[in-house]
Parts: sequence; structure tokens; C-alpha cells
Amino acid sequence: MADARKRLTANAAGDFFVDASCIDCDACRQIAPAVFHDAGDQSAVFHQPASPGELLDAQKALVSCPTSSIGSIGRHDVRPAIAAFPENIEGDVFRCGFTSEASFGAFAYFIQRSDGNVLIDSPRFAGPLVKRIDARGGVAAMLLTHADDVADHTRFQQRFGCRRVLHRADVRKGTASVEEQPEGIEPLPLGREIVMIPTPGHTRGHAAFLYRDRFLFTGDHLAWDEAGHRLYAFRGACWYSWEEQTRSMERLLDYTFEWVLPGHGRPIHLAAPHMHRELERCVAWMKTR
Repeated sequence: MADARKRLTANAAGDFFVDASCIDCDACRQIAPAVFHDAGDQSAVFHQPASPGELLDAQKALVSCPTSSIGSIGRHDVRPAIAAFPENIEGDVFRCGFTSEASFGAFAYFIQRSDGNVLIDSPRFAGPLVKRIDARGGVAAMLLTHADDVADHTRFQQRFGCRRVLHRADVRKGTASVEEQPEGIEPLPLGREIVMIPTPGHTRGHAAFLYRDRFLFTGDHLAWDEAGHRLYAFRGACWYSWEEQTRSMERLLDYTFEWVLPGHGRPIHLAAPHMHRELERCVAWMKTR
């Protein structure tokens, strides 16, 4: 529970607040951008909810916060916010919410398919989310983009018996039991309409996952810069090789997609030709860094 005694001074006066335990993961700003903003090294409330929609979004951010850093003075019924996840993005693709501190608040995604549901990265193993995923048919596969965002993968595997996929170069002690550990940089089909695309750079074994040639789940490889209105890569959070990440980004130009669904940042949808131009611009920018 958030502690009102540790309420950040950057918060606007009123009901909702962020306390000093915030780790600046950005999840609340993506879920409820009308309520939360960047306050330097942390998030804060800049606008108290003023409509039912804003209130629901603030509550969704509250239940999704990986460190329970968001609170409210008043009592609220958060059941509608809990029931909102997994939250539909388009078609059979959903955002899980309920982020985990172990993944620094990164978003995980859920694909509901007739031939087996898929989790992209691991959300927090939160009871309400697990029950809703179970009601949708459980999880047949968990595709992990990289070592940073594995969170509660073991608990999901134990609960649903899902097969997990993580590039061998990113396997650590806590992921040694992962069932499938591909190697190399060649793309790998993973059943119907999903391709694993190794994208080393952020980490040595980072991978993106392309679904139906429309949805690209990018982990920490590629995201959308809200301020610059452009695709970009995290230069300051490249843990392995910027040069390798640049080459990985350039290889993505061989693919067609309309959605970028990152671990950090909001999902972005552009027409495929526009997305390709933005990706070309991103690659060109990376080559200058």
C-alpha cells in the first residue's frame, strides 16, 4: 500500500498520489497519461481524475503499479479496474497490466488464440489476473524477449504448464529450466503466425516476436518516443552492444508490421508504410550515436 506520509511534493493536491517508493518505471504514465506525468526521477499526479474515464484509468494504474506506490486518500471500488485486464489492444492482442518490480514495471502481453494462448513476457503473478487468464483458456506458451522481463515466469509455468522460450544467450540461473532455448540470429517460426526474431543489443540474447505480420512485441529493443513522435531505442539502457543493436534494428526492415508493443512505453499503431519509414529513420539515428 502506498504511504500518504511519503507522498511526493510533486503531486497535485487531492485524492490520488504517488509516494517515494516509485521506481519511475513509466507504467502509470502509459496507462493514465491524463493523470500521471514524469516528475524527474519519479512519476507524480499532475491532474486529479475529473471524469469517470480518468478515474478508471487512475485505478488501473494503481492496481498495475509494480511497487504499490500509487494510493488514494478516499476509498474506491477498484474491481472495475482489476476486471479491465487483460486490456484489449486490437483483435486478439491484450496488455496484461499488473506489472512486476522484478521486470522494472515492464508490460507483458497476452494473445488469445484458438490453438493456444500466448504470453509475451511475464506480468506479476497476481491472483485476479491469473483467474481472468485462466477463464480465457490459460497459457500454452510464454515467449520471453530477454533476461530482464522474465518476472514470475516460473509461477505461470507451474500454474498453466506452458512451454517457455528464451534465447540461450539470455538464460541465467533463474531461467535455466526454460523449455526452449534457441541460439543464433536466424528467425525462428514458433507455431502458427508467430516468428521469433533475435535482436541482440540491449542484451546479448534479446529477441522480438512478430505475430501475423502486424504486431511486433519488442521488449526493450524498440519503443515510441512520445515527446519526439518517433521510434527510438534506449541508448542509455543498452547493456550489451549499441552497434549490435543497430544491426538488429536494421534487420527489422525486412519485416512488415503495423504495431510496436514495447515493454516500456505505449503500444503504437501506424500504417505499415509509415512504420517502415519511421524504422528507417530510427536506424539512421542509431548509426549517428
